[in-house]
Amino acid sequence: MARLKKVEKVFIVRSLAQFMTPTEVVVAIKENFKIDVSPQQVEVYDPTKTAGADLSQELVDLFHEARKKYIEQPIYNIEAANDIVQLRVLSALFIKKQGNTRDAIKLSDQIQKIVKGYYEKKIEITGKDGGAIKTETEHSQRPPMFTPDELANLSPQELSRLAINGKL
Repeated sequence: MARLKKVEKVFIVRSLAQFMTPTEVVVAIKENFKIDVSPQQVEVYDPTKTAGADLSQELVDLFHEARKKYIEQPIYNIEAANDIVQLRVLSALFIKKQGNTRDAIKLSDQIQKIVKGYYEKKIEITGKDGGAIKTETEHSQRPPMFTPDELANLSPQELSRLAINGKL
């Protein structure tokens, strides 16, 4: 188990706050700091896990602050949310999958949807000349009322039929 400096701990906490898995954080730590850590060691820095129950308050606060900032960021800050990035990735996949007809058709369809703005179209339903939709309520006539004498003369079958049909 590697002994971590504060900079490395902060990096791990921020990475976990951005919903990276412990395995992804292990790879990122290896790339950025040239240190070998285990996924179990990384989990200790996640206050949402049982392993992170004893994490210092400073790192817990950092985790929650980083997660809040990550969730509240505008969507255009996310690289994969941009159409051009998606098109580049889909285009590379399309070239690789040209031998697989079914996958190539699906990828081609996905690319066309992005290019033609399929996901950006919004449908607004309005009434005449863009106004509110007019609603009308119809009042149906009440079924005929029966007098107590008329009801007394009906058979049990007729009474149940009236009740089932809502005429009673």
